[in-house]
Amino acid sequence: MASLWQKWLSKRFQYTEAKQLTQKDVLVFIYKQGYLFLVLIFITFIAGVNYANNLILGFCFLISAVLCMSFYLTFKQLHGMSIEVAAMEMGTAEQQVYLDIYIQQPHQQPRYLWIRTEGQLQKVFVYEQKTHFQIAFIAPHRGKFHYPNLQFYSVYPFGLVRAWSYLYLNLSSWIAPKAIYPELENKHHQMNFEPDMDEFRELRDFKAGDSLQAVSWKQAARGQGLYVKVFEQYADQHRIDIDYAHMPSASHEEKLSMMMGLVLQCEQLQFSYALLLPQAALPSGLGEAQLNHAKLLLAQA
Repeated sequence: MASLWQKWLSKRFQYTEAKQLTQKDVLVFIYKQGYLFLVLIFITFIAGVNYANNLILGFCFLISAVLCMSFYLTFKQLHGMSIEVAAMEMGTAEQQVYLDIYIQQPHQQPRYLWIRTEGQLQKVFVYEQKTHFQIAFIAPHRGKFHYPNLQFYSVYPFGLVRAWSYLYLNLSSWIAPKAIYPELENKHHQMNFEPDMDEFRELRDFKAGDSLQAVSWKQAARGQGLYVKVFEQYADQHRIDIDYAHMPSASHEEKLSMMMGLVLQCEQLQFSYALLLPQAALPSGLGEAQLNHAKLLLAQA
């Protein structure tokens, strides 16, 4: 029975795009305090009839009218508003990922809403015609993170009746591994190499921070000043190959985390880098697009 109910809910409240809540999308029923209110109505009605007391009967009809009005007012808290949900494309393991929620309404109207997800309950006040807020989740593992379903509900104004609706989401984000920072090294490219004289390109003025090994001491001995030899391979010193096979670990996840750490170090140091994975490869590059592509490959590895 429970599985049939869940299948019916999933089919009826499936979220595919921006959705406007109509009458068929909003469920309404008596809430916790409403049951006590029903008992009070029943007691006053019986007392008014037994004692033929019009004052008690009048009070019974008054509180019955309050309950009826609660159904309408609570229903209007959800009815007519449009909801759009967007998810982050990329995230990082053990860090927060966000679900962006956009609510629109035809005109300014105060709405007192609650949003329930797995393990979370968030209170939201909506007044403007367009409202945006975020719900944060923790992505525990690398890979594909599927966002939980959402429940919107309201018990405004008296807490006697609850109106609610669901959004069964089909949204996910790719989660890159948590970064581990090993020492920056490259098995395919030596950072400190001895260039061949055949690859000499030019001399340039010595600058603070240049290696003394690159100084042209012949020109210095002749009194011509300090110059630095520039070779064709000089620019390649700022290129790194991050190879899965050379990560110092036997664990698959730890290797990916080390590669993630090297990627972030290369971005920080402005070193172009290539990514070599067992089933994929990323050509050498640098920048935001390169970083996002590297994260995606590591998340999918």
